[in-house]
Amino acid sequence: MKRNRCLLALIFLTFFVISLLTNILGPIVPDIINSYHVSLAAAGFLAFAFFIAYGVMSIPAGFLVERFAEKTVMIVAFLAALAGSLSFALFPQYRVALVSYFVIGSGMAILQVAINPLLRVSGGEEHYAFNSALAQLVFGLASFVSPRIYSYLVLNLKYTPERKNALLGILEKVTPPELPWASIYWVFAAASAAMVVILSLSKFPRVQYTDEERAGSLEMYRSLARKRVVWMYFVAMFAYVGCEQGTADWISRFLSDYHGFDPHTVGASAVSWFWGLMTAGCFVGMLLLKVFDSRKVLIGACAGALVCLSAALFGGRELSVKAFPAIGLFASVMWPIVVSLALNSVAEHHGSFSGILSTAIVGGAIIPVVIGRIGDHLGLRAGMTVLYLTFGVVMSVGLWARPLINNATIDLKKPAAQT
Repeated sequence: MKRNRCLLALIFLTFFVISLLTNILGPIVPDIINSYHVSLAAAGFLAFAFFIAYGVMSIPAGFLVERFAEKTVMIVAFLAALAGSLSFALFPQYRVALVSYFVIGSGMAILQVAINPLLRVSGGEEHYAFNSALAQLVFGLASFVSPRIYSYLVLNLKYTPERKNALLGILEKVTPPELPWASIYWVFAAASAAMVVILSLSKFPRVQYTDEERAGSLEMYRSLARKRVVWMYFVAMFAYVGCEQGTADWISRFLSDYHGFDPHTVGASAVSWFWGLMTAGCFVGMLLLKVFDSRKVLIGACAGALVCLSAALFGGRELSVKAFPAIGLFASVMWPIVVSLALNSVAEHHGSFSGILSTAIVGGAIIPVVIGRIGDHLGLRAGMTVLYLTFGVVMSVGLWARPLINNATIDLKKPAAQT
């Protein structure tokens, strides 16, 4: 299949912008709490608004993409992101934030569903595995960059009133002086508007969907819903996304409350490194999966994450600021392993099963709220102990999973062939 390099670049850019908008909540949680004087649980509801949109829209998005052209659906998704970002940038209030986060989350959910088939077609099926890995690298890079953009804007708008460049000068005029962190939503609005223009000017190929990519019929969903193993993997994916967001969303606040670190510098940097190490861990995980059974890798990764979590929650000042990002290194392999084990555990309807697994992203909506609610009554450290339960659920998959097909590994004990 002939590759379309321009479209491939556009898809990677889309992955970058999705991640840029998705993974900013963690760094700004302390600012939300301080600016609006809300509880930890109320701050967690912003994550709820964003990720509940993923859960609500994942399956309908599959039907939308099959009904309309990918280009149209992607433009609508970025228009939603533009509307959500612009509404909060213009009216930076807590109630507006709840609505705008849901709207942005809906757009991002639709994009996630639309771009994967395009990635296969534009890059060629024979390069799909490589391009998928590269797309995740781009996604991780944006997650690493996003908190640093936030830190740059806050520090320069709040602490250096002189010698601003043109961008900072414009943002200063449109951002309330007491809410410098809200300026990043003008950046998000500009990025979303730029993507609408770029997509409108781009040409898209016709996509023939594979069985893996089709949303499936309602009967397929009913058939899968009757299988116990489907619900077990749904719970596992729910727990994993809860682990990821429950950690990232509260790192900065924890370091500020318990160790006195500035959320605009050290806190933002810790969140940035959490996502950065999660990206790096993907490559380590790829090597491990060539040597060990995926279930053993999953158990080892969860054990490592639990050790780091313990060090982060109960260790000293310097240990905590290093241990939180290290959780990302171990968490990096959990999503692909659980997804592959899940899909390899059923014989049919993989596209519909993928949609069900995607709805489990609501774990990222609920777990941060649970942590916040407990944190309001017992302290954030007590709230974050919920992550022991969620990581434990993910670890259990390595014990009970019985896939129809195991991951291929290299037999290191096999003697070399004689020449």
